[in-house]
Amino acid sequence: MDENRGDEIRGTAGGRASVPLSVLDLVTVGQGRTATQALRTSVDIAKLAENRGFHRYWVAEHHSMPGVASSSPAVILAHLAAHTERIRLGSGGVMLPNHAPLVIAEQFGTLEAMAPGRVDLGLGRAPGTDGATAAALRRTDRLNEGADDFPQQLAELTRFLDDDFPDGHPYARIHAVPGPVQATSPGGVQSPGRPPVWLLGSSGFSARLAGVLGLPFAFAHHFSARNTVPALDLYRESFKPSPVLDAPYALIGVSALAADDEREARRQVLTGALSMVRLRTGRPGLVPTPEEAEAYTFSPVERDFVNDWLANIIHGTAGEVREGLDDLAKRTGADELMITANAHGGEARLRSYELIADAYGLPALG
Repeated sequence: MDENRGDEIRGTAGGRASVPLSVLDLVTVGQGRTATQALRTSVDIAKLAENRGFHRYWVAEHHSMPGVASSSPAVILAHLAAHTERIRLGSGGVMLPNHAPLVIAEQFGTLEAMAPGRVDLGLGRAPGTDGATAAALRRTDRLNEGADDFPQQLAELTRFLDDDFPDGHPYARIHAVPGPVQATSPGGVQSPGRPPVWLLGSSGFSARLAGVLGLPFAFAHHFSARNTVPALDLYRESFKPSPVLDAPYALIGVSALAADDEREARRQVLTGALSMVRLRTGRPGLVPTPEEAEAYTFSPVERDFVNDWLANIIHGTAGEVREGLDDLAKRTGADELMITANAHGGEARLRSYELIADAYGLPALG
């Protein structure tokens, strides 16, 4: 195994945490707020996460959603790289079918050049949006997210990242730049390193593929909680040691929000629940205020959805959130927890990560 690659993947638990803690950012935009403000909040959270010892900070790709300003992960990550020094940065994830593999290799090779040794490339096979938007992104109405196409795209992307197409391949003389080719060119001094690839999933398909390929796996527990344990079991059962990893490594995305009291935590997570109700009923919009969410009259069907949704969000005081996160890590055996805190305003999200860091005794690194 390439020990350096394995070290880039595995995290180290800090403070009193049993597993490494990380951050997943959707760059949410609340009513009365702008995308500019949301992106500034992302910088503030990334700085806080770095200073308090969170292991990595990922940005998710979504499209055509007014309340989510993370349509261009590579652009956002470049901005975050300019404002941080140590924390790992990555995509959670880039939706591979939306892009040509060469473009992703170039974008993340550029990010690796900007922040050497601290960039992750997480890949998903879902569109991160509805079918019509996916068709517009891909310039086709023939959407293929099946079992055959994604592994082929992944293999092509990996070849571009490693610059190792075999002789005679149509792409053998095409190079992703920045990338390893610069190290092998006359006088080249470019580092041959490249970002480690992760597979993301909310079902068993990517879990099995990640295991077979010996890659790290990230599961979307925050919106597919019923499938978490089966998917992680499938990943571990399918795992084959590779040059990347000699043993499975799996993180799970977790919705968690801590506040100074239980009532405030409930007010904040209700805003995200109402956003999801509107999204699922074809009315996506900005994240509502806590006042609007509290005053909203949910139908019986909507109320059932909200109750199910909130049941998967760990929320409350810092101590309650820590207890919930510890229980989840124990139940799933996850190697890392990646926390996403969705709320109307940036202040609530910042406060949540600060309270969680305090609850685990994560040191202020400065």
